[in-house]
Amino acid sequence: MTKTPLPIAAALSSLLVLGACNSQSNEPQVIDTNPDPMASTLANAAPVELPPAIKADKTMRCKSGELVYVTFFQGDKQAVVRTEKGGTPTTLKAAEAGQPLTAEGGWSLTGNTDAVEVKVPGKGALACHA
Repeated sequence: MTKTPLPIAAALSSLLVLGACNSQSNEPQVIDTNPDPMASTLANAAPVELPPAIKADKTMRCKSGELVYVTFFQGDKQAVVRTEKGGTPTTLKAAEAGQPLTAEGGWSLTGNTDAVEVKVPGKGALACHA
């Protein structure tokens, strides 16, 4: 029974030797040394401003009986108006919050997520509420 521990000791010592073979560090190996051609352009680029998040999406009934679909955005500087469900969206913007939102063609919107006044080309001003 004295011969059994010797093969176990030999197996353990060979495992220790094999375990020491991987002497490389855990750092990734760099294979491609080509520099990024846009690195300086991206480093000097102006910061990108993300579009505002949606604040509310409302269907509003106007005093004339028409429906207006308005999507309000965070910051109160932008809204999207549709006069028909699934219709062509018109983006209205303002330079600062609190000012009327406008778009080309005579579009205008004032108000908040509960009640608005929308000036639609060809229809005039519509007073609408959610």
